[in-house]
Amino acid sequence: MPTPILMPALSPTMEEGTLAKWNVKEGDTVSSGDIIAEIETDKATMEVEAVDEGIVGKIFIAEGTEGVKVNAPIAVLLEDGESAGDIDVNALGGSAAPAAESPAASVALEPVSKQSTVANGAAAPASIAAAPQPKSNGRVLASPLAKRLAQQEGLNLGAVTGSGPRGRVVRRDIEKAVKDGTGKAAAPAAQTVAAPASVDARLYPPESYEAVKLDGMRKVIAKRLTQSFNQEVPHFPLNIDCELDNLLSARARINATSPKEGDGAFKLSVNDFILKASAMALKKVPAANATFTDEAILLHKHADIGVAVAIDGGLITPIVWKAEEKGLKQISAEVKDMAGRAKSRKLKPQEYQGGTFSVSNLGMFGIKSFASIVNQPHGAIMSVGAGEQRVVVKDGKMEIATVMTVTLTCDHRVVDGSVGAQFLNAFKQFIEEPAAMLL
Repeated sequence: MPTPILMPALSPTMEEGTLAKWNVKEGDTVSSGDIIAEIETDKATMEVEAVDEGIVGKIFIAEGTEGVKVNAPIAVLLEDGESAGDIDVNALGGSAAPAAESPAASVALEPVSKQSTVANGAAAPASIAAAPQPKSNGRVLASPLAKRLAQQEGLNLGAVTGSGPRGRVVRRDIEKAVKDGTGKAAAPAAQTVAAPASVDARLYPPESYEAVKLDGMRKVIAKRLTQSFNQEVPHFPLNIDCELDNLLSARARINATSPKEGDGAFKLSVNDFILKASAMALKKVPAANATFTDEAILLHKHADIGVAVAIDGGLITPIVWKAEEKGLKQISAEVKDMAGRAKSRKLKPQEYQGGTFSVSNLGMFGIKSFASIVNQPHGAIMSVGAGEQRVVVKDGKMEIATVMTVTLTCDHRVVDGSVGAQFLNAFKQFIEEPAAMLL
């Protein structure tokens, strides 16, 4: 009996997604565990594994199709002896249109590597050098570590020559490609569209601009932030100045002890200290580590901190779970890893959904201070400005100190002004005396 392949739910809240790519074509034989397709949500691209073995009898949804509903049939597997004529679409749970009828059907269904695809799911330009690599079911053979390193470095695995067993790409191959400057993947291309109907041509003639299609991430960001700022969350900001000289000195001493190369090498950033201090302050002022619901206020037991990361097309907040229990080195490693995978949209939903508090740092861009919009369901978000030398008064004398302004935007339904002030004072104490975070 034909077995339907349904659009999977990649997160508890997912209702629809984009079928970015097929790794198989009609007539291919697949086994349980084979990667058969890639699905895009608003913030991530996930691989879909076959749960049964069989022959791909029919593909209903073409590559690049957006708005595919969860549990809709996207393809069907046949057993030995069955043919495409045995498929009853209605019996599979839906009336999916054949892939050939989709506007995106002209996209080749031959498998390509992740790094060689562009934003709309089409194959990368032929100008990208891609040396043929040994493949299994259309996938470049590579170790999990090599795949992760390739994503972080923006490499096209298909252009990297593997030196492992059966031509498998391993860590040393990625390191060599980085050193030689080969295998760089093309930057994702934005998909342009015709002039939007909502644009008044008298103000903006069509020839005067290029319209870039809204992707799923930008649509979700616009919807959620509008909902948060204009409809649901009563915001208010609090700000405080923190002196960084002790922190900078401690950071320099710690980084000086780190090996320069190898697996043990690390380099702490100021942001790593900020995340740790935020976690410690949330534990010291638990009322600030809260979420509002219509029935109750949730006081969270752990400081699960979302770190705002800018990526192509929007913003994502990977989460450092139980940050209060982790050392600076571990926080630093996790943030670097998740930020790298976030930029290639390879985070898993459980790595960026949830959390209890957010930190957004624009100090590296020279921004002195700013206020963010609360990232629901968090009760507050802290915006971090640049550290700069300022004149401060100490004991009636003017001195020069490195000062950083932070702004806490609070959801007034759950974090009152006094609670926000207590949190900022606790944060300031930890930032100005980093050794206190060890107590």
